[in-house]
Amino acid sequence: MPERLPAAADALKALARDTAAGADRVLLLASGAPAFTARLFAGSFPPAEGFPSLSVLDTTEPSAIAAAAASHDPGRTLFVVASRTGAILETDLLFDFFFDHAQRALGDGAGKRFLVATEAGSAMATAASRRSVRAIVHAEARAPGAFGSLTQLSLLPLALLGGDVAGLAAGALRMAEACRAAGLENPGLALGASIGSEALAGRDKLTMSAGPGIAGMARWIETLVAGALCREGRGVVPIAGEPLGGAAEYGADRFFVRCEASDAEEPEVDHRLATFVEHGHPLAGFALREPAELGGELFRWQFAAAVAARLLGLNPFDETDARDARDRASRRLAGTSDEAVAPEEGPEALRRILETLGPRDVFAVSAYLPERPETAAAIERLRLAVRVSKKVATSGGFAPAFERASGQAHQAGPDGVLLQLVGPPGAPLPIPGRPWDFGKVLRAQADGDLEALRARGRRAARIVCGSDPASEIAALAASLSSEVAA
Repeated sequence: MPERLPAAADALKALARDTAAGADRVLLLASGAPAFTARLFAGSFPPAEGFPSLSVLDTTEPSAIAAAAASHDPGRTLFVVASRTGAILETDLLFDFFFDHAQRALGDGAGKRFLVATEAGSAMATAASRRSVRAIVHAEARAPGAFGSLTQLSLLPLALLGGDVAGLAAGALRMAEACRAAGLENPGLALGASIGSEALAGRDKLTMSAGPGIAGMARWIETLVAGALCREGRGVVPIAGEPLGGAAEYGADRFFVRCEASDAEEPEVDHRLATFVEHGHPLAGFALREPAELGGELFRWQFAAAVAARLLGLNPFDETDARDARDRASRRLAGTSDEAVAPEEGPEALRRILETLGPRDVFAVSAYLPERPETAAAIERLRLAVRVSKKVATSGGFAPAFERASGQAHQAGPDGVLLQLVGPPGAPLPIPGRPWDFGKVLRAQADGDLEALRARGRRAARIVCGSDPASEIAALAASLSSEVAA
């Protein structure tokens, strides 16, 4: 696949030049790996002069969608819809919503504000043709999830930023050549062998930390590892977004990864990492001299994931378990599900599931809530309180995006506990041509995830938050911390 990158880079560069003059902003409508890859690129490559900025929307949460519609003028925005198979619910609905949004403002010219990246012959390609979009970029059919991060589907947003797609492609080609070497001279083989062998030895919590400028790398690795290395109740669990703590806070199940720019100066982080090594924790470190070297790192990690999967006896391309949760959500929306609605629980649900945590478990927080800084901070405090009190790895994020990143790990990875947070229905946000609004879709997705977890015998609980979720979550964290202090 890397050998096709130079030609793809040239084609994408030409498309970007053709569209740059008429747009101030690009809004990517996507889900899963394409969204996380775009965020990584947007955080690593600043927009080139004369090219638009990039925003990413990968949620069905109504307030986020309404805010994106209000802040993106259809006449100056280029909407990019990215879905390899064209069968991801939220991407389809976002396409429907924003095309209607543009059509109301621009009439028959709305299609010229859209680019669509999808497989040839997909339902999305058909919809794109019917809507006379500006261009359809054909996605690589054999590159699922994060394994498609070096294809046209994921490189299109970078090209539209005026980013160095050719440099990224060159870096990927150099790494691909290096990965032809035998033994540990092969950088992808060496990394994959380390991840796989450490997991077999019990260090199956791959804990990522990324420095300024490439912070999105941790979430991208999370998406890759969860999708490729979690099957049959075993594998490797990715841990992203967990602040580094003292060495005593970690169990013997951790394998640390640090990605940073080569000129980064973070002595406190360096000291902590050195302390981890002194305490016997394995550490893999990677330094990038320039953003274009991301191409090589993405390829190295893709290669390593395949190697680790081979060592663990797993198929890295089968995400049946995560797909089941999505199918359950679709059945709920269609009214064909015979499953009971998950019971609504209060704060006592957290105590109940924490009592079941063992030393090698994972505690995950999946928040089907509006993404706000104060709520994110409260979730982080809760994760840290659990880590300190139970000495377990923790993960968390805002769903459905977080479930697209780590859902396979929650459904089929090494055992753990998941706390799902949902809120009260917000103001309805209708979806053109659909019988439901986005609020109903969001709750159906939450129900589908929880239903799938319980069908597999996984430990999960739901807490229904009120009008101030940040305060309620912070109170849970404070209560847990006070118990530890006592």
